[in-house]
Amino acid sequence: MKAKLFDYIDRDNFIYNLSGLTKLVCFICMTFSVMFSYDIRYILFVMVLSVAFFRLSQLQFKQIKVMTIYVAFFLLINFILTYLFSPQHGTQIYGTSHELFRFSNRYTVTLEQLLYQITKTVKYASVVPLGMIFLLTTNPSEFAASINRAGCNYKGAYALSLTLRYFPDMIRDYQDIALAQQSRGLDMSRKEKLGTRIKNVMNICVPLIFSTLDRIELISNAMDLRGFGKHRKRTWYVAKPLRKGDWGAIVFGILILAGSLSITFFVNASRFYNPFV
Repeated sequence: MKAKLFDYIDRDNFIYNLSGLTKLVCFICMTFSVMFSYDIRYILFVMVLSVAFFRLSQLQFKQIKVMTIYVAFFLLINFILTYLFSPQHGTQIYGTSHELFRFSNRYTVTLEQLLYQITKTVKYASVVPLGMIFLLTTNPSEFAASINRAGCNYKGAYALSLTLRYFPDMIRDYQDIALAQQSRGLDMSRKEKLGTRIKNVMNICVPLIFSTLDRIELISNAMDLRGFGKHRKRTWYVAKPLRKGDWGAIVFGILILAGSLSITFFVNASRFYNPFV
């Protein structure tokens, strides 16, 4: 089946067969383990695992291409701004200074600053495959049923389900509106100036907002007509029990988190790995 941007397409593999609750627990554990630690060795290890899980899930790059471009742009801007506003932060963290070259008295490039900024960049990059795996391999209805069974109120669980379902719809609406506007002569190519392109994008966003409001009203009316929220509990058509694979994945996620905490408190005695001492 042809994959579309942010669409959930059911496949028969280990990642897809896991419960939505299992994937949420693993996502939280692995994300927290990366965000808590500044040990570049451990972060690279988790990043390799993330890429391996992405390949195992059989997702296609075209499904995350747009998100990858935006994340890469954000990481580049973050890298530059971090250096511009705090060029000596790395030397303050590691307590040493190994200068490579100097732009001015304020702006010097040190190994410590490079290690700090590269570690920070890899931290953010390693979370992207995990988020994409969770978003694209989780059936929204099954995920809502899982977290409801774990104790979350079914109204909140259903709201999360609707949120996951709305991502691909919103992307499709944006593409449809963009094509309609371009057919009327709206140019968003590189031929136009940046200011004009931003203005043209806003001409797409305004109809998208109204389309979103109409969709929200339609969904609200449909839920009211079906008596949503009338009873304290509800049944789920796609509820999935936790199996051996789910428990194994949860234990794996907890071990990843435990590894991060152990390295931080017992090996490095700090959140930062310092190779300069």
